[in-house]
Amino acid sequence: MESSSNRAETDCRPTINLEDFPSTRYQGSKRKILPWIHTILQPIDFHTALDLFGGTGSVSYLLKKLGKSVTYNDALHFNYLIGQALIENESVLLSREDIHNLLSPSVVREYSFVAETFKGIYFSNAENQWIDAMCMKISKLGASLEGEFKAALAYYALFQACLAKRPFNLFHRKNLYLRHACVERTFGNKATWDRPFSNHFKQFAQEANRLVFKGQAKCRAMNHDASEFPNADFDLVYLDPPYLRKQGSHETADYRRCYHFLEGIANYDEWHSLVDLETANRRLKIQETNIWCDRKKCSQAFDELFGRFPKSTIVISYRKGGVPSLSTIVRLLRRHRRLVHVHTRHYKYALNHQNGDAKFNREALIVGMKA
Repeated sequence: MESSSNRAETDCRPTINLEDFPSTRYQGSKRKILPWIHTILQPIDFHTALDLFGGTGSVSYLLKKLGKSVTYNDALHFNYLIGQALIENESVLLSREDIHNLLSPSVVREYSFVAETFKGIYFSNAENQWIDAMCMKISKLGASLEGEFKAALAYYALFQACLAKRPFNLFHRKNLYLRHACVERTFGNKATWDRPFSNHFKQFAQEANRLVFKGQAKCRAMNHDASEFPNADFDLVYLDPPYLRKQGSHETADYRRCYHFLEGIANYDEWHSLVDLETANRRLKIQETNIWCDRKKCSQAFDELFGRFPKSTIVISYRKGGVPSLSTIVRLLRRHRRLVHVHTRHYKYALNHQNGDAKFNREALIVGMKA
């Protein structure tokens, strides 16, 4: 017999300290509600876990802290590098010498792609040159496994530095003028925007080092589209899919579009062949259709995804007011799981406050179990 429950404000006493988790300006990050997620996951008996839409890695990091064997996955390569740095990595750190060498001024400019391609779009000319030089230095950290982890940590610091210096922390608009305009501001932090890249990088490199630890079980990072993830068995599968609005643009649901600059950095040597020079802000060329951003096809994609993990407890982070609707997600999950529970709470999103109306700003956690 099917069973479901709709639970309002689930108790979310702070059982974890958010200061111990990666800081992030990434859209849709679950960092602020990790205590709530933790409270709901605690009673579930599981050892292996897959975070299929890994994103910032906040939930994967929580699971790693809980002693689980975590597989972090994300379709974007820059996110995969974050997973490699913080989830898979158990002990490798950036030494003081590493950070010093990465921040040392470059005499020879071997790379100039960002400076030539993104002039006047996101960062100043000097900042673009600094990013080119940093990409060059990171690529020389070494080809060994230790070198790969060090490079991933350095990329984490570079990605976070780029986000910190961007209005709205996105790359969806050509809006460098917002940083430089002499106007009264009602958003953003000009002091943060004006802070040198080197200062941001050093801060985030030190943060990355603090976050590295050896979990109780082996963890790994993978780089697959969610619909093409290799068949495998996990005790628990966590899903945090893109959020599609019912009406208007769903531009911010397409993370490759919003964070194309970071994805370019993560593929620096191939960036020149990936960039679309016909676009105003030099986005990446459109690849195959992203089924998770297709209102007409995403429901079927969810149904198929639920069926691919028949033995797993499935936990879905979702929101009211999206496509598919919350009720549709629950209905689809009930086709594959005997017990379905829905937990919701009020949550205001940085870029979509919905006028603060609690009935719209509902974060949901859906748990589907075999019995």
